[in-house]
Amino acid sequence: MGQWQLQEVKQKLGEVLRRVHDEGPQVLTRHGEEVAVIIDIAEYRRLKYGAPDFKEFLRSAPDLSLLEIHREKEPIVPVELV
Repeated sequence: MGQWQLQEVKQKLGEVLRRVHDEGPQVLTRHGEEVAVIIDIAEYRRLKYGAPDFKEFLRSAPDLSLLEIHREKEPIVPVELV
């Protein structure tokens, strides 16, 4: 992670944002103390909203009973393994 003094960020915001996109989160410091982190918007959304848990994912699937699935009534031909 890159580190930037707050005073430097004011002058080079475009560079900081480019590095956020290319390299990842960038730490902001004030008087040598870490005070904030700038992250990519996609990472922010992932952290804020999170991915749905597996149970939610399964529940969001379409209703499979609405599909017209036809299966042959005849038995499958047996295969002899050698």
